[in-house]
Amino acid sequence: MPVHNASCWLDECLQAIVHQDFAGSMELSVFDDASTDDSREVLERWREKLEARGVSLLISGHSSAQPKGVGFAKNKAISQSHGEYLCFQDADDIMMPERVRLQYDASLLHKNSLIGCRVRRLPEGSTERYTRWINTLTQEQLITQVFTSHGPTVIMPTWFCSRKWFQEVGSFDEGGKGVPEDLLFFYQSLRRGGGLTRVDECLLVYRYHDNAATHSVTEETIWRLRVDFLQERVLSRWENVTVWNAGKQGRKLYRSLSATNQRKVKAFCDVDENKIHKGFYTYEESKERPKPKIPILHYTAAAAPFIVCVKLDMTGGVLEANLNSLQLKEGIDYYHFN
Repeated sequence: MPVHNASCWLDECLQAIVHQDFAGSMELSVFDDASTDDSREVLERWREKLEARGVSLLISGHSSAQPKGVGFAKNKAISQSHGEYLCFQDADDIMMPERVRLQYDASLLHKNSLIGCRVRRLPEGSTERYTRWINTLTQEQLITQVFTSHGPTVIMPTWFCSRKWFQEVGSFDEGGKGVPEDLLFFYQSLRRGGGLTRVDECLLVYRYHDNAATHSVTEETIWRLRVDFLQERVLSRWENVTVWNAGKQGRKLYRSLSATNQRKVKAFCDVDENKIHKGFYTYEESKERPKPKIPILHYTAAAAPFIVCVKLDMTGGVLEANLNSLQLKEGIDYYHFN
């Protein structure tokens, strides 16, 4: 558990650790990343209760003028710990009593995997679409939807894995503020052949607030990483592709691709008659002469495979119905990038 100025959350967080019903041995390894509040004192006050429950407590940290970031703090907490399995806990979240037990059981069945769970958002109703996405992805979609703007399909505050697998993937990026260390690790785990699975029970209360570290990461940083991973994992094995969305997001994706992958884009498709009536998209910034002109088709006239650049869960089911009407299979005929 990395900690930075988390004093106001720690009592609830630590109480939930004391209430874990896991029968094996547990250790709480905390790294304090330059807190200026009384986080360290709160942790020490819980030492006796934790140890009475059989949870050994390790606390270290630093008091530099500036925090060194979530990736650095996580790596330090892991390196000083001893467990054969790692359960990641954010200091502002709350575990359900069965979390460690159920995720440990799942990890025995799914070696070399990141194990997640369903969550409840606090305050209720915050990030409603995102929370629904986290909780309703199918097992297959944990793999196929890794390119969406939502980030890891198994979200970092719910991760559970073996130490052996963590070491196989490597440590978290320590670039500090603005670096999505969870997304970088997530992609690297997939590159190494790692699996993804989710315990389909709510095992974590996932708190939303303005001071969360995730807010320091820019959309453009995430976009670039997603585009690169899409090119690496999908477009590298496709000979051609249709971009589903002739609007702003679809055109931005096209412009973000390498020259090689731009040439694979045979068409855009859409439902907007005005865009379709234009007939094509001209890539004005291109240095090629003549400038590339990409046809814009109605989706029923377009050919798979598709990269879908329309937001999920935002069209009243129209997008999903259109995809289903073409009898396409996610992960083979199309991927979501939205």
